[in-house]
Amino acid sequence: MTDTKTAPAARRALTPRKGHSGIGKQAWVYGGLLLAGAATILPFVWMLLGSFKTQGELLRRPVTWWPQEPTLQNYVRWFTDLHINTFFMNSMTVAVVTVVGNLLFCSMVGYALAKMDFAGKKVLFLLVMVTLMVPGVVTFVPLFVMVSKLGLVNTYPALILPFLVSPMGVFLMRQFMMGIPDSLIEAARIDGAGELRTFTRIVMPLCGPPLATLGILTFLGSWNNFLWPLVAAQSEDKYTLPVALSLFSTGANATDYGLLLAGSVLVIAPIVVLFIALQRFFIQGVAATGIK
Repeated sequence: MTDTKTAPAARRALTPRKGHSGIGKQAWVYGGLLLAGAATILPFVWMLLGSFKTQGELLRRPVTWWPQEPTLQNYVRWFTDLHINTFFMNSMTVAVVTVVGNLLFCSMVGYALAKMDFAGKKVLFLLVMVTLMVPGVVTFVPLFVMVSKLGLVNTYPALILPFLVSPMGVFLMRQFMMGIPDSLIEAARIDGAGELRTFTRIVMPLCGPPLATLGILTFLGSWNNFLWPLVAAQSEDKYTLPVALSLFSTGANATDYGLLLAGSVLVIAPIVVLFIALQRFFIQGVAATGIK
């Protein structure tokens, strides 16, 4: 019979120990993460510091990190000479309406594909997936021709309508709603609730994380959209921030780098604030819907 006193000692002898190799491995992992984090953050630090530099200092060699002659002139020009408030309101209007449309319509389509039975359901979902794989550049010209035929060029509807529903949003909401227990919906139907009431009172309150994820992704895509507003908006009063940033900071013969960096800071600031405010819901939504 094995001595019970020697069993723990034997188990300890067979258990692998974390020695210097384990500590060294962790050091390599943390070192790699620090390098990756620094490589990600440094361009934004350079952009922020460069926005307070003069054009001469930005072109000076050797390069200086900290502004030698700090100035707010780049920001002043955006708010006075270039009227950035107009472009900001255009971008905000387009982004907010696009987000609201996606949250509403993508949720409705996702609910129908996840919890309702109707003829052609699988075919419709297949079409959504196929649309998801079609590059946007393929539909760019036909979309502009259609908008032009409708007489919507250089209007807010031209900037908003093509993006009110996205295949990615439909897929995201459908995947999350598939995980909602059918018993909840069946109980609501037994109690006499119609589909609209079941959708608004039962399903939507459970969809906070995916709605936040969809809202962030849609806002990000709309806020940074450059090519479509450049073509669809043909006057300054309809320009969005990315279009104004490109047109006004890049001249015929030279680029005003200080103005460009200051405008870039103003463009990404709302996105950073939005992500910080909703990052918890964003992570939950990505985890709940299985997006990798």
